[in-house]
Amino acid sequence: MRRPAIWGLSALLTLSGCATIVTPPAAAPAPVHPPAPTDAPAGPRPAPAPLSRTDSSGLRPFTDVVRGATPSEGYFTLWRKDERVWLEVPEAQFDKPFLLSINVHSSVGERGLYASQMGNSWVAAFRRIGNQMQLVARNVGFRGDGNVAIERALAQGFSDSLLGSTPVVSAEHPERKSVLVDASFLLGDISGYSSQIEAAFRLPYSFDRNNSFFERSWASDGMTTLNVRMHFSTPRMPGGGATPPTTTPDPRSFFVGFVYNFMRLPEEPMRPRRADPRLGHFTDAYTDLSTDLKSNPRVHHVNRWRLEKKDPAAALSEPKAPIVFWLDKNIPTRYRAAVEAGVLEWNKAFERIGFLNAIVVRQQPDNADWDTLDSRHASIRWYVGADAGYARGPHHSDPRTGEILDADISMADVFSRSARRFFIEEKALTRERPAETHATHPHSHDRHEDCSYAFESAAEMDFVLDTLEARGELSPDSPEAEAFVQSVIKDTIMHEVGHTLGLKHNFKASTAMKRELLSDHQYTRSNGVSGSVMDYNAFNLALKGEQQGAYNNSTLGPYDYWAIEYAYKPVVADQESAELGRIAARSTEPALVYADDYDAGGFGGFEGIDPLANRFDLGDDPLAYAEKRLKLSQELWQRTQSGVPQYEDDPLRQRRLLMTGFRQVNRSAELASKYIGGMVQLRDLPGTTKRRTYTPVDPAKQRQALQLLARGIFSADSFRFRPEFLSSLPPDYLDRESVGPVSVPNAVLNVQSAALDRLLSAGVATRLLDLPNYLGAAAKQAISLQEVYRTLQEAVWSETRQNTEIDRVRRNLQREHLKRVVGLLTRGAAGLPADALSLMRFNAVQLQEQLRQAAGNRNLSVETQAHLQDSLAMLSEALRASMSRG
Repeated sequence: MRRPAIWGLSALLTLSGCATIVTPPAAAPAPVHPPAPTDAPAGPRPAPAPLSRTDSSGLRPFTDVVRGATPSEGYFTLWRKDERVWLEVPEAQFDKPFLLSINVHSSVGERGLYASQMGNSWVAAFRRIGNQMQLVARNVGFRGDGNVAIERALAQGFSDSLLGSTPVVSAEHPERKSVLVDASFLLGDISGYSSQIEAAFRLPYSFDRNNSFFERSWASDGMTTLNVRMHFSTPRMPGGGATPPTTTPDPRSFFVGFVYNFMRLPEEPMRPRRADPRLGHFTDAYTDLSTDLKSNPRVHHVNRWRLEKKDPAAALSEPKAPIVFWLDKNIPTRYRAAVEAGVLEWNKAFERIGFLNAIVVRQQPDNADWDTLDSRHASIRWYVGADAGYARGPHHSDPRTGEILDADISMADVFSRSARRFFIEEKALTRERPAETHATHPHSHDRHEDCSYAFESAAEMDFVLDTLEARGELSPDSPEAEAFVQSVIKDTIMHEVGHTLGLKHNFKASTAMKRELLSDHQYTRSNGVSGSVMDYNAFNLALKGEQQGAYNNSTLGPYDYWAIEYAYKPVVADQESAELGRIAARSTEPALVYADDYDAGGFGGFEGIDPLANRFDLGDDPLAYAEKRLKLSQELWQRTQSGVPQYEDDPLRQRRLLMTGFRQVNRSAELASKYIGGMVQLRDLPGTTKRRTYTPVDPAKQRQALQLLARGIFSADSFRFRPEFLSSLPPDYLDRESVGPVSVPNAVLNVQSAALDRLLSAGVATRLLDLPNYLGAAAKQAISLQEVYRTLQEAVWSETRQNTEIDRVRRNLQREHLKRVVGLLTRGAAGLPADALSLMRFNAVQLQEQLRQAAGNRNLSVETQAHLQDSLAMLSEALRASMSRG
């Protein structure tokens, strides 16, 4: 899927899954703020006022600088006069760390640049150098933990980073021992957003300070917040590869709104909790160099909110401070109940470990003048964009302990305006999931930034609604369809809230559900369709004539309860290690299987080797699911072709249904191809079980998957469409994003190419050649690399043995196969074993002879003859070519 250039949250403290910030006390309907801020007008900043009186340092007295300014007293007191803003920094705060975060309030609305997004965060500090104040990001990735000599070495060996710098503009206040700094340095690109803009549009947009300005500001005892509006511009639109914005009135200029948060770190750090790889939590990680006795100096602390019982002796107690999620006033009213239900569903998991009402939901009033992106409010916000289709559940945490301090879920509007209009075009066939951009940091490699669950759920929802509508079982405007959409929103919110509670994806949870139970409506309605809401769960659509279970998840799964227990269960300090070990040891239970993004593949360059770890599958047999989805796609196509469009119908509906089916076929091909050379992986710690970490997939299952690809994906018979249907698919004549007729061969080739890449990859070849090492005496039954290469070649080039015509869909597939074979024969591939290359040449020689015989058949069409002769020439040239082998 295409990955738009999302503003990558590469900062140390930002996590997703996509306080104790617990927002105002439960009794307060809304936070109390300092005097209401005034909006600052746009325009150039005036020159600084001339110095009047000065002290020995050459600086004006504090009171002279702020004469006529309005204060907002708080963590860092703000002084504001017209468009000028000063930060008051006490001497006691010099070099004292705090949490700095920069969130995106408003943006461009396309290509990853969206509103309502959590941004970068750092542990930062103010450092005074003469009459200059530096804003410094502290390096907390390496620690000496009390070893004084090592801590000196670390300070010398690993640098901090400068985020910004500004003049000190006043002498020290005689009583408060504080100085004023000009806040205009915040009207700069501290967040690095300009790099994301350039990556999105391939244009050198410059930050324009003169037309950037402060909007609003707030301050309280633990936080200071400034909203700023930044202007980016370019003088002209160059030619070449530039792709300017399409959503702005003038592509040369746009504004982006940022929310700066200066937040006090907890005075008493929360007791950290060590992570365990047998289940998935986001972590704050650092390198502990205090001793050289550790073989692995990396330490991972679970990210979790600080929850403490009011009554520690009670079996069930409310927390001292609950986790409060504010529903932003920009959430459409019709969806607020579903959003709230998705949040509160997690209270079931907390009740099981002794917390009553651990999570509270509050609605931001429509007349509120504060922003839910400030660091006091964990929030859920709606956002729109021309190409936006994902939800995110990031959070900011205290790296000393892993304590989550703030979280802001952003939810795309794909459900309200419907994915039906979002996935119309043929580009949906080649588009990848919207950015599941994974922010990386040298000290924390498990920080997954964006979550594409909303995007894919919208596509899944579309497929199910389209199929049910084609069957005549559901009307798109019916109450049942509305209830369906509401359930999808609840499911998506449950997933994103899980991220903000510290839980990572679990892409093996769907296999915890027995396939036969998916058709049990009562069971699935009560228990959901998967072992976790943290999986990317497909919709449970039955084949026509089968029993229909619940369509999607409506509640938490066993894994979710387990993961919350590990992170949040109150445990006495001296018993924590043993108790956490006991909890994690349950990983052998079938309902608690776990696999993360790396295991599923498509992340960090890892292709994924476990066919049970997938995005969007259902049941304990993903291969059976893949075959079922292929059949459902073919059913949708058949019903669409036999239907008669009505005058009032959407003219693009049939075109969209064709594309919707191809998305599902693409997923079926991906699932099936993972079985070839697949290895089932289990997460156990040494000495805890006798299970194997890696177990080769059953050879019978691998052969079954290979045949599904050969007969279902590589066969032209799977993609037959009536000419009168294809010729009746108009483009959008008013918005010409799709031009001309649909190209079915191109759509088919996109599906087949991905499967070819997988089967001919170096990873699959290596694992198949290594299989005998894992099987011992059973090695004779193993599927061999030669069997895979031979089966693939026979399926792709079957016409050359039968001397029959080759249609365009098949010619395209054969060219793609030949292109890869020729490339491997002449250039090799990184990591491809020598035995794989030998087998490739062996099979290529046989194909060369088949092509030579088939090319001599003058009874074939001129297109087929030309194709065969061209293929023969290309392959013969490759076999004659010399290649330097390393």
